[in-house]
Amino acid sequence: MKKEILTLLTALLLFCSCQSTDKNSILEKNKAVVLEYHKVWNEGKVDNLDDILTSDFVCHYLTSIEWTGIEEAKQAISDWRAIFPDWHEEIVDIIQENDKVVTRYKATATHTKTYEGIDATGAKIEIYEVSIYRIHNGKIAEQWCFPDDPSIKTQILDFKE
Repeated sequence: MKKEILTLLTALLLFCSCQSTDKNSILEKNKAVVLEYHKVWNEGKVDNLDDILTSDFVCHYLTSIEWTGIEEAKQAISDWRAIFPDWHEEIVDIIQENDKVVTRYKATATHTKTYEGIDATGAKIEIYEVSIYRIHNGKIAEQWCFPDDPSIKTQILDFKE
């Protein structure tokens, strides 16, 4: 009887340890795909989005802006990097749980083309953003982005004066 209980406990421990390892592995993969997405923003290599985003990807912004699909994401990132060609996102915090990954990051850039009606100023900007990502089958399916857009305008306008 003791041997059977010991065998059962050993099997249970092995099962739990495998479950934990599987979950950690998935969490690490989820984190990795989000880091790759930030890398696309930093380098502008939008063709990499085919491997990072689901075909029905949706990006929800704090404003009413929304991108749907890989092609719209490619266009949005390319357009943004045309205005701020040296756009760089530095991860400050990253949190992962189940199918969600959250990043808080510092974004820096130089304003080189018209942004919301403001001609290029050469202003160096720095903002902090938070994004929440939902991962599905190893790719980003949704993003909720909370940028500090008012600070971008303020920094540009303050530089211009």
